[in-house]
Amino acid sequence: MQFVEPPASGRALPGDVAQAARTIVRTAVLALVDAGTAARVRIQWDCDGRNLLVEIRDDGAGTLDAHDDAVRPIAERVAALDGQLRVESTPSWGSLIAITIPLDPPAASNAIDGQQDLTQRERDVLRLVLTGAGNQEIAKTLEISVNTAKYHVANLLKKFGARSRTELAVLSR
Repeated sequence: MQFVEPPASGRALPGDVAQAARTIVRTAVLALVDAGTAARVRIQWDCDGRNLLVEIRDDGAGTLDAHDDAVRPIAERVAALDGQLRVESTPSWGSLIAITIPLDPPAASNAIDGQQDLTQRERDVLRLVLTGAGNQEIAKTLEISVNTAKYHVANLLKKFGARSRTELAVLSR
Protein backbone atom coordinates (compact mmCIF):
# COMPACT_ATOMS: atom_id res chain seq x y z
CA MET A 1 0.00 0.00 0.00
CA GLN A 2 1.35 3.41 -0.89
CA PHE A 3 0.41 6.53 1.07
CA VAL A 4 0.90 9.89 -0.62
CA GLU A 5 1.89 12.67 1.79
CA PRO A 6 -0.49 15.65 1.97
CA PRO A 7 0.89 19.09 1.12
CA ALA A 8 2.59 20.81 4.06
CA SER A 9 0.78 24.09 3.45
CA GLY A 10 -2.93 24.53 3.19
CA ARG A 11 -6.08 24.40 5.23
CA ALA A 12 -6.42 21.88 8.01
CA LEU A 13 -9.18 19.32 7.61
CA PRO A 14 -12.17 19.78 9.91
CA GLY A 15 -12.25 16.87 12.36
CA ASP A 16 -15.68 15.60 11.32
CA VAL A 17 -14.72 15.62 7.63
CA ALA A 18 -11.43 13.83 8.36
CA GLN A 19 -13.19 11.18 10.46
CA ALA A 20 -15.84 10.58 7.80
CA ALA A 21 -13.18 10.43 5.08
CA ARG A 22 -11.13 7.88 7.04
CA THR A 23 -14.23 5.71 7.42
CA ILE A 24 -15.04 6.02 3.71
CA VAL A 25 -11.46 5.13 2.71
CA ARG A 26 -11.38 2.16 5.09
CA THR A 27 -14.67 0.86 3.64
CA ALA A 28 -13.43 1.36 0.07
CA VAL A 29 -10.09 -0.37 0.69
CA LEU A 30 -11.82 -3.32 2.35
CA ALA A 31 -14.22 -3.57 -0.61
CA LEU A 32 -11.32 -3.59 -3.08
CA VAL A 33 -9.27 -6.09 -1.08
CA ASP A 34 -12.27 -8.38 -0.44
CA ALA A 35 -12.71 -8.73 -4.20
CA GLY A 36 -9.43 -10.69 -4.06
CA THR A 37 -7.95 -9.42 -7.32
CA ALA A 38 -6.02 -6.35 -6.14
CA ALA A 39 -2.37 -6.68 -5.20
CA ARG A 40 -1.85 -2.93 -4.66
CA VAL A 41 -4.09 -0.10 -3.50
CA ARG A 42 -3.05 3.56 -3.74
CA ILE A 43 -4.78 6.18 -1.60
CA GLN A 44 -4.29 9.86 -2.33
CA TRP A 45 -5.75 12.75 -0.33
CA ASP A 46 -5.65 16.28 -1.68
CA CYS A 47 -7.46 19.55 -1.12
CA ASP A 48 -8.56 22.18 -3.61
CA GLY A 49 -9.31 24.76 -0.91
CA ARG A 50 -13.00 23.93 -0.64
CA ASN A 51 -13.09 20.16 -0.94
CA LEU A 52 -11.22 17.13 0.27
CA LEU A 53 -10.30 15.08 -2.78
CA VAL A 54 -9.67 11.37 -2.25
CA GLU A 55 -8.60 8.92 -4.94
CA ILE A 56 -8.36 5.21 -4.31
CA ARG A 57 -6.84 3.11 -7.10
CA ASP A 58 -6.25 -0.60 -7.30
CA ASP A 59 -4.59 -2.92 -9.80
CA GLY A 60 -7.39 -5.49 -9.66
CA ALA A 61 -9.65 -6.94 -12.33
CA GLY A 62 -11.18 -3.55 -13.15
CA THR A 63 -14.76 -4.69 -12.83
CA LEU A 64 -15.92 -2.35 -10.06
CA ASP A 65 -19.07 -0.39 -10.87
CA ALA A 66 -20.78 2.52 -9.10
CA HIS A 67 -23.85 0.32 -8.63
CA ASP A 68 -22.03 -2.60 -6.97
CA ASP A 69 -23.18 -3.61 -3.49
CA ALA A 70 -19.63 -3.00 -2.24
CA VAL A 71 -19.79 0.65 -3.36
CA ARG A 72 -23.32 1.39 -2.04
CA PRO A 73 -22.31 2.09 1.60
CA ILE A 74 -19.55 4.38 0.33
CA ALA A 75 -21.96 6.23 -1.96
CA GLU A 76 -24.50 6.65 0.86
CA ARG A 77 -21.93 8.09 3.22
CA VAL A 78 -20.52 10.44 0.56
CA ALA A 79 -24.06 11.60 -0.33
CA ALA A 80 -24.81 12.28 3.34
CA LEU A 81 -21.83 14.65 3.35
CA ASP A 82 -23.05 16.41 0.17
CA GLY A 83 -20.07 14.96 -1.64
CA GLN A 84 -19.59 13.33 -5.01
CA LEU A 85 -18.45 9.84 -5.92
CA ARG A 86 -17.08 8.64 -9.25
CA VAL A 87 -16.06 5.08 -10.07
CA GLU A 88 -14.00 4.23 -13.16
CA SER A 89 -12.87 0.75 -14.09
CA THR A 90 -10.73 -0.57 -16.90
CA PRO A 91 -10.85 -4.35 -17.34
CA SER A 92 -7.53 -5.97 -16.39
CA TRP A 93 -6.09 -2.58 -15.33
CA GLY A 94 -7.95 -1.80 -12.11
CA SER A 95 -10.46 0.60 -10.66
CA LEU A 96 -10.51 4.18 -9.45
CA ILE A 97 -12.83 5.51 -6.77
CA ALA A 98 -12.75 9.33 -6.75
CA ILE A 99 -14.44 11.09 -3.86
CA THR A 100 -15.02 14.81 -3.35
CA ILE A 101 -16.16 15.93 0.11
CA PRO A 102 -16.85 19.60 0.93
CA LEU A 103 -14.73 20.90 3.80
CA ASP A 104 -17.66 23.03 4.92
CA PRO A 105 -20.75 20.89 4.49
CA PRO A 106 -24.01 22.77 4.97
CA ALA A 107 -24.85 22.96 8.64
CA ALA A 108 -27.81 20.92 9.76
CA SER A 109 -30.61 23.35 10.25
CA ASN A 110 -32.40 23.50 13.58
CA ALA A 111 -35.62 24.22 11.70
CA ILE A 112 -35.92 20.87 9.93
CA ASP A 113 -39.47 20.16 8.78
CA GLY A 114 -41.09 17.84 11.27
CA GLN A 115 -38.34 18.43 13.80
CA GLN A 116 -40.77 20.02 16.24
CA ASP A 117 -42.01 16.45 16.91
CA LEU A 118 -38.51 15.20 17.73
CA THR A 119 -37.06 14.74 21.17
CA GLN A 120 -33.72 16.39 21.93
CA ARG A 121 -32.00 12.99 21.73
CA GLU A 122 -33.58 12.34 18.31
CA ARG A 123 -32.30 15.73 17.16
CA ASP A 124 -28.82 14.79 18.33
CA VAL A 125 -29.02 11.43 16.53
CA LEU A 126 -30.36 13.12 13.38
CA ARG A 127 -27.44 15.55 13.31
CA LEU A 128 -25.04 12.60 13.44
CA VAL A 129 -26.96 10.66 10.79
CA LEU A 130 -26.65 13.72 8.53
CA THR A 131 -22.86 13.46 8.81
CA GLY A 132 -23.00 9.80 7.76
CA ALA A 133 -22.29 8.37 11.21
CA GLY A 134 -23.15 4.71 11.78
CA ASN A 135 -24.88 3.30 14.85
CA GLN A 136 -21.63 2.55 16.68
CA GLU A 137 -20.30 6.05 16.03
CA ILE A 138 -23.61 7.58 17.18
CA ALA A 139 -23.56 5.45 20.32
CA LYS A 140 -19.96 6.40 21.13
CA THR A 141 -20.53 10.13 20.49
CA LEU A 142 -23.74 10.33 22.53
CA GLU A 143 -22.54 7.85 25.16
CA ILE A 144 -25.50 5.52 24.63
CA SER A 145 -25.70 1.85 23.72
CA VAL A 146 -25.66 0.73 20.11
CA ASN A 147 -29.17 -0.70 20.56
CA THR A 148 -30.42 2.68 21.78
CA ALA A 149 -28.82 4.36 18.77
CA LYS A 150 -30.57 1.84 16.49
CA TYR A 151 -33.86 2.55 18.27
CA HIS A 152 -33.54 6.31 17.73
CA VAL A 153 -32.55 5.88 14.06
CA ALA A 154 -35.54 3.57 13.51
CA ASN A 155 -37.84 6.17 15.11
CA LEU A 156 -36.41 8.89 12.87
CA LEU A 157 -36.91 6.74 9.77
CA LYS A 158 -40.51 6.13 10.81
CA LYS A 159 -41.25 9.79 11.64
CA PHE A 160 -39.87 11.03 8.32
CA GLY A 161 -41.26 8.11 6.30
CA ALA A 162 -37.78 7.28 5.02
CA ARG A 163 -36.57 3.84 3.94
CA SER A 164 -32.83 4.49 4.34
CA ARG A 165 -30.43 6.83 6.12
CA THR A 166 -29.72 8.57 2.82
CA GLU A 167 -33.43 9.18 2.25
CA LEU A 168 -33.72 10.40 5.84
CA ALA A 169 -30.88 12.87 5.25
CA VAL A 170 -32.52 14.19 2.09
CA LEU A 171 -36.00 14.44 3.66
CA SER A 172 -34.72 16.13 6.80
CA ARG A 173 -32.88 18.84 4.90
